Amino acid sequence: MGEFDQLISRRGTDSIKWHVKDGELPMWIADMDFKTAPAILKAMREKVDFGVFGYEEPQSDYFNAVAHWYETEHHARPETDWMLYCTGVVPAISSVVQRISHVGDNVVVQAPVYDIFYHSIENNGRHVLSSDLIYDQQEHRYLIDFTDLEAKLAEPLTTLMILCNPHNPVGKVWSRDELIQISRLCQKHHVVLLSDEIHGDLVFGEPAYTPLFSLPEELIQNTITTVSPSKSFNVAALHAATVIVPNENLRESVSRGINNDELGEPNLLAIPATIAAYTQSADWLHALKAKLVGNRKIVDRFVSTELTEVQLVSENATYLLWFDVSQVTDDAEKLTAFIRKQTGLFLSAGTVYRGNGHDFLRMNIACPTELVEDGLHRLKQGITEFEKLN
Repeated sequence: MGEFDQLISRRGTDSIKWHVKDGELPMWIADMDFKTAPAILKAMREKVDFGVFGYEEPQSDYFNAVAHWYETEHHARPETDWMLYCTGVVPAISSVVQRISHVGDNVVVQAPVYDIFYHSIENNGRHVLSSDLIYDQQEHRYLIDFTDLEAKLAEPLTTLMILCNPHNPVGKVWSRDELIQISRLCQKHHVVLLSDEIHGDLVFGEPAYTPLFSLPEELIQNTITTVSPSKSFNVAALHAATVIVPNENLRESVSRGINNDELGEPNLLAIPATIAAYTQSADWLHALKAKLVGNRKIVDRFVSTELTEVQLVSENATYLLWFDVSQVTDDAEKLTAFIRKQTGLFLSAGTVYRGNGHDFLRMNIACPTELVEDGLHRLKQGITEFEKLN
């Protein structure tokens, strides 16, 4: 049995995902049911065995590890003096919203998008201004409406845009040309561009993932890129991320925000685990990606033969699959609640991501294939029963 087929019970472990009833199968929150890479576990054990856990701050070995990873995996080496440590991508986003925009400002997003963006914006007294992605019903894919995006960026109260690259939940990575176009528009209208690239390592085939900081120098002076090993290596509870800000003045502002909010202090495992991930765990990540591609093919085949009223929309990024259920219902919350009650399968309703998310379900396939197959059979059962009653 391969390392990615091992069934590991996470019940009773404080796991948010697995805090469910007996018999339920959670395939919603974005963490994986796989053990992390051996090098990461080894680095953590050595740190625990050391036994002294005082205050820490990352040194050059941490930042060089991040730079090394992006150079070797993504052919784009960021300067280490562009980098700031933060306890997570979401805390960094909230801190940037507070520091870079003002109360009452507009923050542009592209719905349907990761729901925490809305919380970071609205809970800080800013307004969400969405340039909704265009959904091509025939091709089952999303596109950017650049005319609408420019109009939203041009509004006087728009000071910040939050980009998701790769885009969660729609499972799409933006091409280099699209990123250049977005960056040019933000620059033209004096809008800071913040890119959440937490899923950047989980892209399969073309277009490849292009880190925002790798664009030409003149296009990245108003950009902030957030990265983390948390999704790639299943270390969400590590609380470690890196914020990459090429422009010195903007970096100073972001740094003040992070430090004012006490978000720059790593926990005892954050530094050694991140270094081990980025310097010793590439082979593990490549094996993981092969597993995810295999799981994706199983889903694709099942949906196209057994669930023809459902369309798989995700393109080539993330382990979160986006299902168009508009032929079944336009109320994703009602459908997910029904499926969970009838079959125990726990999926995310697309409604929380806004835009046209009410027509979609999100499924996490980062688990042993046995669980993926179980989830698919429950999904079919739930939808079949739902259609009989509605």
